[in-house]
Amino acid sequence: MPKGSSLVTAFMLAVSGPAVTTALAGQVNVGVNIGVPAPPPPIVLAAPPRVVVVPNSPVSYAPSVDFNLFVYGGRYYTFHDGAWFYASRHSGPWTFIATERVPRPVTGVPVTYYKIPPGHAKKMSNQPGAPSQPFGKGCPPGLAKQERC
Repeated sequence: MPKGSSLVTAFMLAVSGPAVTTALAGQVNVGVNIGVPAPPPPIVLAAPPRVVVVPNSPVSYAPSVDFNLFVYGGRYYTFHDGAWFYASRHSGPWTFIATERVPRPVTGVPVTYYKIPPGHAKKMSNQPGAPSQPFGKGCPPGLAKQERC
């Protein structure tokens, strides 16, 4: 164990007491996502899926997968847990992208081409006992403006 980490461990034990001792005995994982509302989706595709063009749009979607997957401009886009992600390849890696940076044709895809409709998470959060979410979370801006989710 490096010298600095033993000092940090000793300090944590002195300040926190037995609760930290138990945590140090097992494995502890800490993740910090600043500005990223959701972790990247766990998408694993062995081969590029078959895509179909969305009518009257330059965007394609993958009807054979069970998650939101769109292709536009040589990139793959997915809407997952209220956030957008993109990848250069079907297999990832997936990178968070702010909604305002997602190309308009992608956010303009009609909700009928989503496997998990954008408003679904918002509607589920409005059920009794569900954690509340800010208005509009889970709905792309183009669809929100059209009041479609």
